[in-house]
Amino acid sequence: MTKLKIAVACQGGGSQTAFTAGALKTLCEARVGEEFEVVSISGTSGGAVCATLLWYAYMKGERPVWERMMKFWAENTAQGPLEHAINHYIVESMRLVNAGLLPTFQMSPSSPVMRATMEMMTAGQRKGFADFRGLLESHIDFAEIAAWGPRPQRPVLILGAANVTSGALAKFVSNHEPIRVEHVLASCAVPSIFPAVQIGKDAYWDGLFSDNPPVEELIRPRSVGPENVPDEIWLIKINPTARLQVPVKPGEIIDRRNQLEGNISLFQQLGHLELINDMILADAFRPEFLSQFDIKAPVRIPKSFHTDQDRPYHIPCIEMPAELQDLLDYEGKIDRGSDNIGRLIAEGEKAAAVFLRDRAAAVAASPLAIAATAGQTAR
Repeated sequence: MTKLKIAVACQGGGSQTAFTAGALKTLCEARVGEEFEVVSISGTSGGAVCATLLWYAYMKGERPVWERMMKFWAENTAQGPLEHAINHYIVESMRLVNAGLLPTFQMSPSSPVMRATMEMMTAGQRKGFADFRGLLESHIDFAEIAAWGPRPQRPVLILGAANVTSGALAKFVSNHEPIRVEHVLASCAVPSIFPAVQIGKDAYWDGLFSDNPPVEELIRPRSVGPENVPDEIWLIKINPTARLQVPVKPGEIIDRRNQLEGNISLFQQLGHLELINDMILADAFRPEFLSQFDIKAPVRIPKSFHTDQDRPYHIPCIEMPAELQDLLDYEGKIDRGSDNIGRLIAEGEKAAAVFLRDRAAAVAASPLAIAATAGQTAR
């Protein structure tokens, strides 16, 4: 029996994507490769970092495949009293500003004053704590990737970013061009924290403004190749969908706005995939047309977040438990304290274990799901 083809999509969320790292670690430890084959990985912002580290380990044939990613997060976490003090000062200062309790001047991250301030605060600190680009380059050999060149490969890596000047939604795809450190930095370039990243004649901002994370691209043969169209898409979701109370305080409003912005493109993409799947189920496409895309059944995607309808091709996504989401805020996305990072990784590990358990139960309980899976794997 052929292995089920899986695409993993990693939503962005700054430091909170330590949750994503924990989830990916559990998926790899569960010997996913024995039953499933990861054919593509996509990510935005912090999700792009996790996706790139895991993809690089896959491409190098490393075992365990998650080890490089976890070493990155260990080095990215604040260490020692001084680093924890600096981290605490930055996070709490932002909380006071966003709560309207501390006045501040609006400064561009490209301004000499802002750059001098950041250099002064991080002078003499570890590269892992003070130099994000250097941290990435110490865990990923981008010169080695450049030597590989664009070529058909598995898994395929797709990173989302936004072109600042043209307004185009950008995707950096490993099948089309060698992944560069600038691609990862562009996907992480939150405008209020980092300057736009220049790549050639174009400048890029955070993928939050484009695809968070890229999902539709995962089923497009022109991007991943016909042989890498997935049977299922597994989404690791950071931003909560619902909120119990209407935000009133300035910090709450900023937090909720960020959550909504981070989910808009995701919901739109899932809606488009639902439409395509419904059309496939209604025999709206000729079999010879679908065969061009290596599609024989609906692609399984996460449960809908914007309709009450159920579909036989829906499976749960890997999402933070509501109790954890209620404890997190916008400022927590820059919190690299060891307690915060350690808790998020542990929660991601647990959430992925629940995902695998629930997915197995859902497939076993649904005759339609079983039929769809059998149709896909008996190739």
